[in-house]
Amino acid sequence: MTPPRSADYVVVGAGSAGCVLARRLLETTDGTVVVLEAGGSPDELGSSTDPTRWVENIGAGHDWTYTYGPEPGLDGRTLLLSRGRVLGGSGSTNALVWVRGQRADYDGWAAGGATGWGYDEVLPFFRRSEDWQDGASALRGAGGPVRVERCTDLHPVAQALVEAGVSHGMPYLDDINVAEPVGAGPINVDAHDGVRTSTWTGHLRPVLDHERLTVVTGAHVTGLTLRGGRCVGVGFRVDGETHEIRAGRETVLCAGSIDSPRLLLSSGIGPAEHLRAVGVEPVLDLPGVGENLQEHPILAGLCFEAAEELPPLRDNLEGSMAFWRSAPDVAVPDLTFVSVQIPYVSAEVAAAHPVPANAFVLAPGVMRVRSRGRLRLTADGGVDLRSNMLTDPADVDAAVAGVEIGLELADQPAFRKLVARRVAPGATDRASLEQFVRRAAMPYFHPVGTCAMGTDEHAVVDPQLRVRGVEGLRVADASVMPTITSANTNAPTVMIAERAAELIA
Repeated sequence: MTPPRSADYVVVGAGSAGCVLARRLLETTDGTVVVLEAGGSPDELGSSTDPTRWVENIGAGHDWTYTYGPEPGLDGRTLLLSRGRVLGGSGSTNALVWVRGQRADYDGWAAGGATGWGYDEVLPFFRRSEDWQDGASALRGAGGPVRVERCTDLHPVAQALVEAGVSHGMPYLDDINVAEPVGAGPINVDAHDGVRTSTWTGHLRPVLDHERLTVVTGAHVTGLTLRGGRCVGVGFRVDGETHEIRAGRETVLCAGSIDSPRLLLSSGIGPAEHLRAVGVEPVLDLPGVGENLQEHPILAGLCFEAAEELPPLRDNLEGSMAFWRSAPDVAVPDLTFVSVQIPYVSAEVAAAHPVPANAFVLAPGVMRVRSRGRLRLTADGGVDLRSNMLTDPADVDAAVAGVEIGLELADQPAFRKLVARRVAPGATDRASLEQFVRRAAMPYFHPVGTCAMGTDEHAVVDPQLRVRGVEGLRVADASVMPTITSANTNAPTVMIAERAAELIA
């Protein structure tokens, strides 16, 4: 297929956000839509469709395999950052957790300058995207493109987390997508009858034959075409051939928190001094591009040898989760816990503590992070990523508290009956636990914030998601989050795209 030479709307990236935006633009405008996606279809990938096999996507051929590091807060470790290179993006390859986070996340965005993005204002867009198994309510949506279900008939290690949380003093949480989730309960997953659902399967795939839509796969976008302060198109390659497409109305970057800022930078939009240093002529000095990178550390992990042979894998390898505070005076839960049905541990933890095959993990995650990283271009056109996880002492304190609370959960009756012995960590004094969290911390694969939304000089996009100083160009993906949400980031990314379509229309 020869790619079109023009369209009213050019959407860069068919990930979680791009699939939503393309579908909604067809519904809310009369324009033609072209979507440029580097990957192909995930439909024949068992690791994409089967929720129990998502870990097989990490480092696979359809993974961008970016890296963070060397990381100063993690003893100089370099870490794989998995991002899906397929239709649906990381929503086709991730762990299927469908969770919004806390009301305070979005109210914080609004208070910081992202006017119109408070919880009550974004709630309708969360509801619009989902088809919740229990039906519509004031908080949940029904009939939307993405089927969302509660895990049931939990795996023993998932059930143990729920029971241990309750016996530890946590409330039972029947729905993790209430406005202020606190406690332990079954996970919501974007799956139906044991098969992944996503914005690819729900939003984009059903409209592929729409007369106003063209989806170009294998398209590697090389840069933006800028004329007189306006983005008028996009350059890209398919099968080694160079193409350019003109955007009659708007270009929207939905390429994610790595590639959306990368495209801005490679097109001369970003910190002028950095651009000159890597041989890119600055077009617009926009200092926030690539700054403000935030990532959730997951501690992989608190590992236990099972007392008996564990049953077959179930759900998304997790099945339940808990939201809790690292200290009593913390206003909003800043930790999550998942129990993983496989020994999901970092290489450094495995080297220090040989891990048996019949083992499982209790993994704390630090959610309301204060550490900030950044993205930079390299002279050869690549990207240099530093998450700077655990460089802020408050994040270290929260991580250590997460391990201590995790060990308390593991000492509850529900876990004690499953455990033959604790594999890791070893010593539990403060110094040993600090060393452990720096070796156990892994990225949750939740990069956000590199094209942050707001009104101050560091904002890359305004509250309408328009790139400041450039006409005809928006960003609509996880990169626009001013601060990271206090849970997994896929559902919030979908919400951003739902809202973007309304702003454009």
